[in-house]
Amino acid sequence: MKTYHELLDMFNKALAEMPLDRNPQSLYAPVRYELSLGGKRLRPVLMLLAYNLYKDDPEKILPAALGLETYHNYTLLHDDVMDNADIRRGKPTVHKVWNENVAILSGDAMLVLAYRLMSEVDDAHLRNVLELFTETALEIGEGQQYDLEFEKRMDVDEAEYIEMIRLKTSVLLACALKLGAILADASVEDANRLYSFGEQMGLAFQLQDDLLDVYGDAETFGKNIGGDILEGKKTFMLIKALSLANQEQRAELEQWLATPNEKCNPNDKIHAVTALYDQIGIRQLAEDKIKYYFDQALDSLDAIAVSSERKEQLRAFALSLAGRQY
Repeated sequence: MKTYHELLDMFNKALAEMPLDRNPQSLYAPVRYELSLGGKRLRPVLMLLAYNLYKDDPEKILPAALGLETYHNYTLLHDDVMDNADIRRGKPTVHKVWNENVAILSGDAMLVLAYRLMSEVDDAHLRNVLELFTETALEIGEGQQYDLEFEKRMDVDEAEYIEMIRLKTSVLLACALKLGAILADASVEDANRLYSFGEQMGLAFQLQDDLLDVYGDAETFGKNIGGDILEGKKTFMLIKALSLANQEQRAELEQWLATPNEKCNPNDKIHAVTALYDQIGIRQLAEDKIKYYFDQALDSLDAIAVSSERKEQLRAFALSLAGRQY
């Protein structure tokens, strides 16, 4: 049984050696660049960990893990184009280094490469793997569309938001774990439990991001605090505040949301909205919801029919996410 870091090292070595020698190089140079930007490589390593629960040769499924990471980075590349983002992981985004047309076309190439890598699994697993991967890819697009639509709505409710982040964030983590289980010939029950583990972890992780954006430490969190407030993003925090505020609080909240950032002091806006969250008790509600999803995830992990020792790496991963600092 390999550790998380051993699997990460194995994956990073395979990623560095992934052949991208087709022409024109002007199409593939942005692909190499996007994949070189780093990141935690959570999804491919989770796939390898899930496989390693049952079998001791995780190197066998490295092509599928590479496919998953290539797909994930394709979504990030296109997200940066849609958001007109300048920076990704501290470096200029692909469409800033090249241009939007190159970014879109190179992203399309990444999607095709992801499918080619995923299709390298053995014939016995190919259909199940591609069905799950394709369904997940469709769901992620659906989640992204909901997110775009929510920007224009003030009536988004909690259930809609949870479904959006499930589609946009959770299903790829869940897919990674279930793919590892499928390729390791795990039982259908265990494969579904691993999917649930990833799905619940993804929900907890995104809600934690919402909370950290308001109450986190900028240095520890890795980005400025209050960005979601300035963007008026429909986060769990804002949705709950709007639904629970009294008439006076809601009027003040809506006034701040309607005030363009260039017409106020952004820090004043962040502090005022955060003060309203404090009055309404939003932080505790968010922490309770995060704990609920973490507990659900660990219940799914506990139910998997392998020894506790073999599950320790996944448990440690879950607890490390749960322990992110505020």
